[in-house]
Amino acid sequence: MKIIGMIPSRLNSRRLPKKALLKICGIPLIAHVIHRAKLSKILDDLYLVTDSEEIANIGVACDCKIIMTSSNHMTGSDRLAEASRDLDAEIIVNIQGDEALVRPEDIARSANILMQKEELQVAMLATKYAQKNNPSDIKVSLNKKNEIIHFSRSNISTNLDTASLKAYHLVSFRKNMLLKFCELPQTEYEIQESIEYMRLIENEYKIGCEIIDSSAISVDTEKDLKLVTELMKKDNLFPLYKNFPITAY
Repeated sequence: MKIIGMIPSRLNSRRLPKKALLKICGIPLIAHVIHRAKLSKILDDLYLVTDSEEIANIGVACDCKIIMTSSNHMTGSDRLAEASRDLDAEIIVNIQGDEALVRPEDIARSANILMQKEELQVAMLATKYAQKNNPSDIKVSLNKKNEIIHFSRSNISTNLDTASLKAYHLVSFRKNMLLKFCELPQTEYEIQESIEYMRLIENEYKIGCEIIDSSAISVDTEKDLKLVTELMKKDNLFPLYKNFPITAY
């Protein structure tokens, strides 16, 4: 089963302008994601998918394949659908371009959900999460089969002590499902919450999930950037690529 990793990244992020280019411990955010994704042994190939020449130049310098896409996409999934249409692959793993602490073993966990459960078309990871009232973080609820039944930017009560569950943005799609998903019209709740995956829930598609322990944080704000910078200093993967010879930095 051919598994391709794709890193969608755009320059004009709303909450933190040009965040893909912002440096964490001297290395651009998007370069951290590329280097760490390249450590994954489950991926048969890896692509940086962007509409920005500046971001693409960093990808080239990191020896990553590039697919340039339209600038008119509403979501990262739409960008990946365009990029993957002509690729030979069974599973596409969406590795968000702002997950600077992404770990290769977690990429494998996301893809393995689909490899182990043929009835599922989409899979995602989740982490326990104690912080409250942060709309940047997407909270999830699961059923007894570990399938996601709800997403929200508001707090969601759970029976896991006092913690909520937060989506970890490593989303695996069977390629045909990704293409179909992006042809579906946006739904009311998706627009209201600004969470594209609600479109799947509202169209009654199942999303498999695994709860993992992870300190990975999506960089959406200046506060996130400072926190990830501190975590990166202690990270055991960072020394594997921090001296990568690259002039684009």
